[in-house]
Amino acid sequence: MSENQNTTPSEKKDIFDKIMSLPILRLFEKPYRKFKDVLLYLFFGVLTTVINLVTFWFLGTELDLNIHLANIVAWIVAVIFAYVTNRTWVFKEHAHGSKAIIKEILGFGAGRLFTLGVEEVMLIVFVDIMKFNENIVKLIGQVAVVVLNYIISKLFVFKKKGEKK
Repeated sequence: MSENQNTTPSEKKDIFDKIMSLPILRLFEKPYRKFKDVLLYLFFGVLTTVINLVTFWFLGTELDLNIHLANIVAWIVAVIFAYVTNRTWVFKEHAHGSKAIIKEILGFGAGRLFTLGVEEVMLIVFVDIMKFNENIVKLIGQVAVVVLNYIISKLFVFKKKGEKK
């Protein structure tokens, strides 16, 4: 397979494209190309969720930190990881130039603050009030957060050129 068969001259193959061009994975290359941003978002979303959950568990369980403080620290760590991976591998369109990058970071952070609020409400209702297990509620909250974060990132933060923001 030619290096540029499925890429434009200005678009290089990334590590994931190279992995998908391995002989055993070529069978899946067409659906991969079609749904690449969603698949990569899910892949990095799972990694972000694992980072968030492990950090939350460690701070809350091992260090006995208040669950809301543990949640916020876990959120900060996960958001930094998510921004870097989303910008680098998931969304092809992203800002260039310092002003545009700052706007992108602020938009990304604002979207993530919104979903942090959703998750915090879930923790307050289901852990503080209803006394459910904090780790189970956190896991369920992460599913909702991943879906909401994708929608926010796709529609508002990493929009394709020519689309209104």
